Amino acid sequence: MNYKQDNRYEKIIHLPHPSSKKHPHMPVEDRAAQFAPFAALTGHDVAIKETSRLTEYKLELDEYEKDELDKRLNYIVSCGEDAPDINITYFLHDEKKTGGKYVSVAGGIKKIDSYKKQIIMHDGTQIPVVDVISIEGECFDKEDSGL
Repeated sequence: MNYKQDNRYEKIIHLPHPSSKKHPHMPVEDRAAQFAPFAALTGHDVAIKETSRLTEYKLELDEYEKDELDKRLNYIVSCGEDAPDINITYFLHDEKKTGGKYVSVAGGIKKIDSYKKQIIMHDGTQIPVVDVISIEGECFDKEDSGL
């Protein structure tokens, strides 16, 4: 390198940094924002998260398990107003993609709608009978219930 080229800024190298009297100095936070990434594909990150969200597949019950659930539902219906509190586990279908998840709800059954084939709980939860995987409760643990 030529020494003459190194000296070409010698006159200005030690001068103070120029600052505008009209425009105030930009805060560091605002200066950093101008270098933030540009989202060219709006909604792309949401689509990626949705695709990566896991769902489960619905299990198919065999005939024995279906019969057992029918017996338990019939027992609850026969109890009428005195129906005990139970815990129902059922498959909840995902609204956005194939599959879903298993959820449990505890409480009393308000009614069983045979036309819509739904179990309606006291809290208003509507459960399709075909999605029920298990019905548990203290009333089924007793030997004298016949279940």
